Amino acid sequence: MESIIIGIILSFILTFYSIPAIISIASMKKLYDYPDERKVHVSPIPSLGGVGIFGGFLLGLLIAADISSVIQHFQFLIAAFIIVFFLGVKDDILIITPLKKFIGQVVVGLLLMFKAGVLIQNMYGFLSITTIEPTLSFFLTLFTIIVITNAFNLIDGIDGLAAMLSIISLSVFGVFFYLNHDIFYALLAFCFVASLLAFLIYNFHPAKIFMGDTGSTLSGLLNAILVIHFINTAENSTLLPHLSSPAMGFGILLIPMLDTLRVFGIRILHGRSPFSPDRNHLHHILLDRGLSHKTITLSLSSFALLFILLSYFALPLGTTKVILIQIVLFFTGIFVLHITKPKSMQLYVVNDDEIETTTQTSFLSNINKALFNKTEQQIKNN
Repeated sequence: MESIIIGIILSFILTFYSIPAIISIASMKKLYDYPDERKVHVSPIPSLGGVGIFGGFLLGLLIAADISSVIQHFQFLIAAFIIVFFLGVKDDILIITPLKKFIGQVVVGLLLMFKAGVLIQNMYGFLSITTIEPTLSFFLTLFTIIVITNAFNLIDGIDGLAAMLSIISLSVFGVFFYLNHDIFYALLAFCFVASLLAFLIYNFHPAKIFMGDTGSTLSGLLNAILVIHFINTAENSTLLPHLSSPAMGFGILLIPMLDTLRVFGIRILHGRSPFSPDRNHLHHILLDRGLSHKTITLSLSSFALLFILLSYFALPLGTTKVILIQIVLFFTGIFVLHITKPKSMQLYVVNDDEIETTTQTSFLSNINKALFNKTEQQIKNN
């Protein structure tokens, strides 16, 4: 417990005091996330918060970790974090193509599977599947790592949301691992939670900085590693029915995972790349209803906690039934949001060149375009 407390304190302090310096440097070098038609912020904001998160997390972990409790493949986990970190930094500063990001994530997945032993080897009764043969295990694990990594990246669309959801999921994993005497993995979870809490002080609406791809992909990768370890170790735990561990893991990450899979499905059905940008995410749907950043972040975080509790108490039903219930509840909620969507209203948007009539759904996009044009001109003048 002492090492966990030290890790939490160090990670929080290091991130908390590094973020203001990162904001200053990003402002001097004009390293901003600029608004466009699919983004919801209306002024340039620094997007290198992930650098502070990673720095606090890594230093807190390395200083607090007890050598005797460090797992055998520790160096490969750190190597995976570093690869994702540099991919994220490059994307936040220079922008890299989705294909290059995908290739990088595949490399990270292969490293984790073949060197760090991060593998899903048993489905514990989901669809009557138990032990998985090796080839299927590799493909399922790689798919899981890539989906969860991108889930936290793609849900990072409004102030505080990705950080809050990651804090909730990692806290649940951390408590489980601690109670299960799995100290190193508990330390991994709690150090990152501490860094995210420090970052959230600057990221909660109105945000002074974004975590960027660096922070969101690191959050996703760590959640992927921990949920796989959770599934594999629950068998030896007395804390929950081990045969239902995939359902519990799915419930912990339900909102970012299902929202990402839903959006990927929509894009593929429309003949587009699953990584192409749009405004179909759950937080976009709620924004178009006029809800504020704070309201959406707190609401979705509350629903994430609710799904975790419902999943836990439903575990005796078995993995398959619980996962089906989770999916039905999520998509029922999405369906209700769509059928109760307010009718489009005609609004007038004024920009530098014209006055145009638009629908409520595109109102924010036009506002963003107009303000972005003005902001860009001001930056050029300066």
